[in-house]
Amino acid sequence: MKKVHTLALLILLSFSSALAESEEKKLPAEQLPALVAAAVANNPELKASESRWQMFSSKVKQASALDDPMLMFKVQNVPARNPFVFNRDTQSAKVIGISQQLPFWGKRALRKEVARQEAESYKWAVEERKLELTRMVKENYYQLWAVDKELAIVEKNLKLLSDVVAVTELKYSIGQGVQPDIFKAGLEKSKMIAMQITLQQQRKSLEANLNYLLCRSGSTPLGQVADFTLPNLSLSPEQLNALAIEQRPQVKSLTSVVNKAETSLRLAKKEFFPDFNISLEYMFRDPVSAGMATDPGDNMISLGVTFNLPFQQEKRREMRAESAFERTMATEELNALKNSISFAITETLAQLERRRKLTELYRNGIIPQAEHSLESALISYRASKVDFLTLLDSKMTLFNYERELYESQAEYMMKLAQLEAAIGTDPTAASVNTGHHKN
Repeated sequence: MKKVHTLALLILLSFSSALAESEEKKLPAEQLPALVAAAVANNPELKASESRWQMFSSKVKQASALDDPMLMFKVQNVPARNPFVFNRDTQSAKVIGISQQLPFWGKRALRKEVARQEAESYKWAVEERKLELTRMVKENYYQLWAVDKELAIVEKNLKLLSDVVAVTELKYSIGQGVQPDIFKAGLEKSKMIAMQITLQQQRKSLEANLNYLLCRSGSTPLGQVADFTLPNLSLSPEQLNALAIEQRPQVKSLTSVVNKAETSLRLAKKEFFPDFNISLEYMFRDPVSAGMATDPGDNMISLGVTFNLPFQQEKRREMRAESAFERTMATEELNALKNSISFAITETLAQLERRRKLTELYRNGIIPQAEHSLESALISYRASKVDFLTLLDSKMTLFNYERELYESQAEYMMKLAQLEAAIGTDPTAASVNTGHHKN
């Protein structure tokens, strides 16, 4: 009987020591805002998008600029045999002139507006890319947190299993256990080690992916992720949808494309009107005296205007049709995006509610019950009222529920990051009042 009490005490002490030793010293925690800022500052794809926006912004003033004026110099009506003699014919003259091409009224302003709207669409595309990059960093961050938590409970359970194996072997040696229990405990320990190897590989992959997003060496070490609390979300689906229409950069980008197409259509209609060319010429004439004919050689000026005749109607009709199709295309793309946003909000909110409820259930109900079940199994095992498999089952049940708790917490934060990317702003920090919001 004394041996039985000694074994029971050993089991309880090993269980307590395993829990205590599992609290290992953590590495400095990674800060999410700093990671996001680094990704936005260093990501080459984002830099390329910003350069593309600046490139198209540079075209705005170009689009409304006039063509360079044309300077002209010529000699006219001079004898072919003496091309530099100007005093033999009253029609001979040296001419200097200047001309300027002028588009029909309104075309320059429309061309500038087309270029401005196109540049605006690329500007919001940059902001959309920032949102997408932020979402990917956050998802990676919370996946890393879940893996770290799972590694911690795997290590805790490995220590516990090692102690259980030792106790089981001791019980068998004194005739109070059976050999299959030793094999079963050893098998569970091996399975746990295999899980640990898989999780360690997952962490390395997540580290490499996060370093890629931050544009730094893939071997850069990452500390553990700080714990967090699940933020509350008070806005309704309708409020979130209204917020998305107002805040989502891609909505603004496609709206700019629609505006550009509408302006292009107005410009295409202007192409049915002619452009003008205004010219001014000054003629230098020499005095001419030949027989009875005399000419004092007064200088002269000429002022003229020319314009094209817009006879190529088919070309202009196709330009107008092209702009109309572009407007339709951009409008439908915008409608599709709004529909996609509405679906994403509804679907994500449902997932968030599910994950929050599961988290609360695991934390406040299932896990405490599983802990009590394991404690009861340990006591019953001490008194030889339950077998080893019952003890092992209670331990693995608690282990699996702890993993599911961490997965639900991480998934909740990942879904929140996806919702932020869908509406264009942090949904937990935004509020909507009478159609307006504030960050």
